[in-house]
Amino acid sequence: MTNTFLAPTQEMESISRQLQASMVESIQQAGGWMPFDQWMSQALYTPGLGYYSNLHGLGLSGDFITAPEISPLFSRVIAKQIMSVLSDMESPEILEFGAGSGAMAAEIMAELERQGQLPDSYNILEVSAGLKVRQRELLGERIPHLVDRINWLDTMPETHFQGVVVANEVMDAIPVERFVVRRGTAIALGVSIDENGILVMREHPDGMAVELPAEIDMESMDDGYMSEVRPGLSPWIASISDQLQRGIVLLIDYGYSRTEYYRPERNSGTLSCFYRHHRHEDALALPGLQDITAHIDFTAVAEAADESGLDVAGYTTQAYFLLAGGIAKMAEDENLDDIQARIETSRAIQQLTMPAQMGEVVKVMALTRGVKLPDTFTIHDQLHTL
Repeated sequence: MTNTFLAPTQEMESISRQLQASMVESIQQAGGWMPFDQWMSQALYTPGLGYYSNLHGLGLSGDFITAPEISPLFSRVIAKQIMSVLSDMESPEILEFGAGSGAMAAEIMAELERQGQLPDSYNILEVSAGLKVRQRELLGERIPHLVDRINWLDTMPETHFQGVVVANEVMDAIPVERFVVRRGTAIALGVSIDENGILVMREHPDGMAVELPAEIDMESMDDGYMSEVRPGLSPWIASISDQLQRGIVLLIDYGYSRTEYYRPERNSGTLSCFYRHHRHEDALALPGLQDITAHIDFTAVAEAADESGLDVAGYTTQAYFLLAGGIAKMAEDENLDDIQARIETSRAIQQLTMPAQMGEVVKVMALTRGVKLPDTFTIHDQLHTL
């Protein structure tokens, strides 16, 4: 991969070599085979060495750009939904998972201030020390007078709270188990070292099976069909449910319903890697320097929410969510006299809403407890597809 894309710096290469050496040692200690979800977890989250421990991920010079960086209007639509929930709450809080650059937090807080609906606190649960620094810098620049309302957390809040939970492109970084179908059985895939010392993806040596949801039609999967499941999703949803006394959870991510996810034609799964704006599928390359993601089975999210006592209240595409939330009207009101700015805003909205870009493949799900569902989900709700 390094021959095709821009080579990493010496410092980045050193980080990757250290992490790879540690992971190779783990493989050897485990008898020569590491489950893929363990590889993905170490590649992304090893303290000081994993991808999310470093600063190089987000923005134009990084590996990917998320919706809040594409246009501030995305975050204003989110703020509009938050206002509809917070308006009748006492001492409400906002909890954002994985705040990235901090752009969404800054825009949401600025919009809530304009509307006179600031929360008691805006909590950011961030696992990356480097991104915490970046977030503090950006928020200090954009909303310095509101920084005292923002708290950074390392774990879920220890006390119950009411308000809004937001997770934009967070679930796709929860590690996945990879599998390949052999004679009607989903065999676990993992990482081994071949006779030349090269890291390779291999089936479990004893044919260990991966547990799949019962609804998945194994008979429709040809021999060699590959995909993934995400067992860590249910505990994550449960951890939110345990602490959310009253409010709404907004989940925004790339994904499908289960039927769509495991279509026979999608026979390589959805695993993707991102390195300096290049997407590829080599999850073993440059550990610690590239993002590794997989799409979301939103049926699994709905099942986990139901099991944890949250109401699965709404599910739609990002396009319908943003359009119902008034993004077009916001754009008209923002740049009436600046033609160039209007053109750039129009392009950003197209990127966020067009089916061929983010509009269809990114979904928005609302989980609620004791609050009314925002109107943005009523125009084209797709709950029936789950």
